[in-house]
Amino acid sequence: MTKTYLISGGSGFIGSNLINTLLQNKNNTVINIDKLTYASNEKFTSHKKNSSYKFFKNDINDKIAIKKIISQLKPDYILHLAAESHVDRSIDNPESFIYTNILGTYNLITTAYDYWLSLTPKKKKSFRFIMVSTDEVYGSLNNKKKKFSEESHYRPNSPYAASKASADLITRSWFKTYGFPIITTNTSNNYGPWQFPEKLIPLTINKCTRNEKIPVYGAGNQIRDWIHVDDNVSALLFIIKNGKIGEKYNICSCN
Repeated sequence: MTKTYLISGGSGFIGSNLINTLLQNKNNTVINIDKLTYASNEKFTSHKKNSSYKFFKNDINDKIAIKKIISQLKPDYILHLAAESHVDRSIDNPESFIYTNILGTYNLITTAYDYWLSLTPKKKKSFRFIMVSTDEVYGSLNNKKKKFSEESHYRPNSPYAASKASADLITRSWFKTYGFPIITTNTSNNYGPWQFPEKLIPLTINKCTRNEKIPVYGAGNQIRDWIHVDDNVSALLFIIKNGKIGEKYNICSCN
């Protein structure tokens, strides 16, 4: 049976890998909404001529355009990945993170909710809105503390993390208040193909190949959990089919 997936931010690092995976199944149709910012990967994707792939260059804050796309193409699932995501950039320019990550999420979820209300009971039951978020919302740990769980308190430490925490809470409220079928995922640092070169792993590799100094954060004592983007994508697709509405799921490699 053909299923239609709408991906916001589908030209970003995780989004482009998600779309490539989805299009390996000929029964899937993918709608990509992305405003193509500096970190977009649209030029690297190999499915532009695929009839099952539809791309729209739009900002998720453009409610009129988003409403038109959703009402015409009628997605079965919406995965919300569109976000400003670089911590350092959020410190230098927090306003753009508030605008995209908070207001953009509000505009997308209200538009998706109106669409959901118009569906048949069968379609309503199977529809899902997946809020793709980050472990940054939990703050930081030291080695003496237990690892984060889905019950951990939110303690964001940057404008980026705060904006994503806000987006998580907005989507949760639409489930609690309106019964809208949302699921939230919070993943640790992703790495893999086509990652924007300002991120740690590609940045470090590029510095090594150029015999340049590798930048170190603080005293270099921080420890991070990393997960390959394909593993995150697999988890997202599993959660769409098997996740419980209203729940949140941490996705990590526990390293």
